[in-house]
Amino acid sequence: MLKELLEAKKCFKLVCGAGNEDALEVEKLVALYSAAGCKFFDLSAKPEIVEAAKRGLRGREGYLCVSVGIKGDPHVRKAQIDYEKCAGCHKCEEICPQKALLIDTSSPFAAHIKRVYGRMLNASALRPLLAARCIGCGKCYSVCRHGAISFVSENKDLREVLPPLIEKGIDCIELHAMGDNDDEVYEKWDYINHVYDGILSICTARGHLSEEKMISRIKEMISLRKPYTTIVQADGFPMSGGKDDYKTTLQAVATAEIVQNAKLPVYIMLSGGTNSKTAELAKMCSIDYNGIAIGTFARKVAGRYIEREDFLRNEYVFNEALKSVIPLINL
Repeated sequence: MLKELLEAKKCFKLVCGAGNEDALEVEKLVALYSAAGCKFFDLSAKPEIVEAAKRGLRGREGYLCVSVGIKGDPHVRKAQIDYEKCAGCHKCEEICPQKALLIDTSSPFAAHIKRVYGRMLNASALRPLLAARCIGCGKCYSVCRHGAISFVSENKDLREVLPPLIEKGIDCIELHAMGDNDDEVYEKWDYINHVYDGILSICTARGHLSEEKMISRIKEMISLRKPYTTIVQADGFPMSGGKDDYKTTLQAVATAEIVQNAKLPVYIMLSGGTNSKTAELAKMCSIDYNGIAIGTFARKVAGRYIEREDFLRNEYVFNEALKSVIPLINL
């Protein structure tokens, strides 16, 4: 049971990405990390992604959590490129951790850039296949000096999204409640509680909220729920775990401490900048956490293996990948 896993306080949650709609990558990630001992997986709220995760489990024990968000949440947005502003500098392609931006030499706009600048443009568009890989992390936006990149939020009706997923069999629903729109947060939270009676998760951060506001919102959200049926995922710095140092994971630990100090009847999970140093730093700071959710760093560790087409067939490659991820789970 998921509840028992959380109460054991050794829960490792693999975050495949709320915006990661690449079914094959999700299947590979789940196959690898479940073989390494991971039992909790965070997924994009799409039936085909849930099915991919189930294939990846290969019959192993595993609990599936689907993530949904509110408008403006970085986890449920996609990057888009303004072709008129793009200079074809390739910086977005180089920094993208998901390889969502790749050279598309067939694009008419790419040919135009080559004629004008004498070089080929990377990804004149986020083609449908590549858009599925975009997780909305914002790294491309941060390096674009020309203002060519913006984001579109995928604000979908939960009444259409959740029923098919619940029917397929999931173990948790997570609401990313990071924005300052209380009405939307409470409306979606009420609906989720109405249609699903299992464990729920609140992913929250201090980006748009003060400490007081964040705790006040959590208290309101759990007020009608039974004690210890809710996870609070303390998202320090969302989707920032690319580096493996203490500074990167500091905000995750600090946010968890705020939740811990509120003494709420919830399970605490650290996320947002988590890496191999998170457990050590959390223990140093006396954080009594139930689990750690790792996304960007976990995908980075496995990246060079799972990008291979033969990953699921090549036993040697799979086992080499296994060696690289087991230490992360056993922290």
